[in-house]
Amino acid sequence: MTRYAIEANFDGLVGPTHNYAGLSFGNVASTSNASTHSDPKSAALQGLTKMKALHDMGFVQGVLPPHERPHVKTLRDVFGFTGSDGDVLASAWKTNPNLVLATSSASPMWTANAATVSPSGDTGDGKVHFTPANLCAMFHRSIEHSVTGRALAATFADANHFTHHAALPGTDHMGDEGAANHTRFCGDYGARGVEFFVYGRHAFEAGKTRPGRYPARQTYEASSAIARHHGLSDNSVVYAQQNPDLIDAGVFHNDVISVGNGNVLFHYEDAFVDTPAVLDDIKRKMAGIADFTHIEVPKSAIPLSDVVKSYLFNSQLLRLPENGQMMLILPTEAKETISVRDYLYDLIGKGKTPIKQIKFFDLRQSMRNGGGPACLRLRVALTEAELAATNQHSLINDQRFTELTAWVEKHYRDRLSAEDFRDPLLLFEVRTALDELTQLLDLGPIYDFQHVN
Repeated sequence: MTRYAIEANFDGLVGPTHNYAGLSFGNVASTSNASTHSDPKSAALQGLTKMKALHDMGFVQGVLPPHERPHVKTLRDVFGFTGSDGDVLASAWKTNPNLVLATSSASPMWTANAATVSPSGDTGDGKVHFTPANLCAMFHRSIEHSVTGRALAATFADANHFTHHAALPGTDHMGDEGAANHTRFCGDYGARGVEFFVYGRHAFEAGKTRPGRYPARQTYEASSAIARHHGLSDNSVVYAQQNPDLIDAGVFHNDVISVGNGNVLFHYEDAFVDTPAVLDDIKRKMAGIADFTHIEVPKSAIPLSDVVKSYLFNSQLLRLPENGQMMLILPTEAKETISVRDYLYDLIGKGKTPIKQIKFFDLRQSMRNGGGPACLRLRVALTEAELAATNQHSLINDQRFTELTAWVEKHYRDRLSAEDFRDPLLLFEVRTALDELTQLLDLGPIYDFQHVN
């Protein structure tokens, strides 16, 4: 039985310490902009503008909170610094400034990495399942999952509808990067679909193909473990290995080389190991659900370097509420990259593609740190009852947009450098802002400084 359902997008609100530390090895944009000055206020307002635009187009749009940065608890618990918070920052900076920068990353803004979400139409118990990503490939991201889990539990709190799992063990063998390597194909959002897990390597099988230059952050073992924890049936899951040559070219997540929604997959040529077999598997398992369609962008049309530079596939592929047509939400960098722009206008001009509209957004502050529109959002398919059970304060509407914009204007700086993170005054500003935000979004005490055990 099909239940009416929608796909909601929950974007990460850019935090008040948005910065460019260049910590993400394998993410070309991140490392190339290391140590430049950032503008947290502009970054947050750019993200909010996109959220409001999607709300105005009729999409259900939610928001997830930023994390506390610098994360003094990590400097204490992991690195062993003691004293007041100011003493901890001073000692850590004197020992090695990179310790402070590693605990001050802006990366929690990219909620595509927050978790893997399986809708109730797919799971064995008929609930929506969430597993926060351990993000263990990069230290600065491996400290995120505990607060991410609290934020998700506060946003989706009703145990009658939502099941929350702990992150997988943070080991090399179980590397998990969340929804950046996961998508879902379906007809109706409330009915059974096919969940698509993309991994970079097999951790327990020697001799398997893997990249040589950059790390493959997602393992097959992590993806398959999440599928089992979420109660997914074998005939509703497809696993695919990402092409290791593309990882070595800077395609660090699957959402930099493909994007899917509904019955459509938009992808680059040779995105996967044995792409034809992957497409056949998806089509076979989609039989009886919806006619699967894929759009392959050939290498001859767009060089891989332009794909990475423009973040063509790190776009949001959305099904328009009013007519069911597909629309791409892209960064302005895609419009400014000639090969990408020409391909897109030619694609929608042909008329036979399911993608009928394209829209560009200025997300330069996020893009300079290596994250486009798709990085900023976590997709959650919800039935009417599940949407009603979701924290309503976390949903964007005209009032919430106005409140959050005013909150950003009040608390955010418009210029931030690495040196600022040694100043306890910045930490005080951050905590004051986040404490106010948890009240605004009715999240409760999710942060460590609010004495969560």
